Amino acid sequence: MYYHLLLTRRCNLNCVYCGGSEEFFSDAEVQYSLEDLKKFIERDPEPVIAFYGGEPLLRIPLMEKIMDTISAKHYILQTNGYFLDKVEEDYLRRFHSILVSIDGREETTDYYRGKGTYKRILDNVRIVRDKGYRGDIIARMTISEHSDVYEDVTHLLKLENPAFDHVHWQLDVVWSKEGEWRNFDEWVRDSYNPGISKLVRDWYQEMEARGKVLGIVPFIPLTKTLLTGEKSLLRCGSGIDFFAINPSGKISACPISSDPEFIVGDIWNSHPTELRNKLMVGPPCPECEMYWICGGRCLYANIKKHWGEEGFRKICKIVQHLIWELQQVKPKIKELLKRNVVSLEEFYYPEINNCCEIIP
Repeated sequence: MYYHLLLTRRCNLNCVYCGGSEEFFSDAEVQYSLEDLKKFIERDPEPVIAFYGGEPLLRIPLMEKIMDTISAKHYILQTNGYFLDKVEEDYLRRFHSILVSIDGREETTDYYRGKGTYKRILDNVRIVRDKGYRGDIIARMTISEHSDVYEDVTHLLKLENPAFDHVHWQLDVVWSKEGEWRNFDEWVRDSYNPGISKLVRDWYQEMEARGKVLGIVPFIPLTKTLLTGEKSLLRCGSGIDFFAINPSGKISACPISSDPEFIVGDIWNSHPTELRNKLMVGPPCPECEMYWICGGRCLYANIKKHWGEEGFRKICKIVQHLIWELQQVKPKIKELLKRNVVSLEEFYYPEINNCCEIIP
């Protein structure tokens, strides 16, 4: 099982699109004992711990104490990158994956996250590599109306010093209301969908020309499903094998919400095996013809539907466009597989649930 540990709800940044703040929570800081957390997690024979926030590296001593006290099969870190240089080498090397929030080009990142953030992040990722970290470093993007998905993803893929192993993004359509966008439909039509089409084309051309599968996270596992026919449940794993331990000690099925309808237990009275499938994706997802590929997109969005039923389906059409574009190159990729230009194993990513939701 996979556990998001929210070490704090506080963050040192004030990003334009962020829907969360400790001001809205009574449990901004951890309220349970480390002994109680250890007792709960040790009931799981193969736990994976992902440090999350807020900004988890505001609580580095707590993170280190947990890593020293509680054994896990893997540790993962999801961070805004601002304090990555403060993590000691011994702890860095114990992480399976590090997700660093960066939104693309310098002008895009600094617009959303504050002037100078882009440079600070890249400097710190470079320091992490210099300290000897050789695990997976993922550029974790948020895409909103100031973004150009093609230009911003391509920029991150082309960086060399430091380089990101993979690039993943989420659309700013979870907390925000549709009316907070200037013109969402126009942006999708004129920018996002054409950008996805170009990215898929470039992704295939790189395979064909160099035999390399670029690390565009949403493309890789979806293509594996299209190639193999293997059906998928909710790809982020929320409510299935992925849960969040809130600072209060309550356990939610999704790390972005501790609302009562998402609470499935707590660390004192619950057993890990009792958490599964208490909260699952509902209509309209299971009736969709692409459900077996998409898996349901987002548990939180499915339940909350901040954009209403019509708005929810509008986001689904964006995902359907992405899948449709991948379906167009599937026959060509199958041909590359036959010629051993690429291997099927290269589409078996992520190796573990590394906090990439997969579906934007």
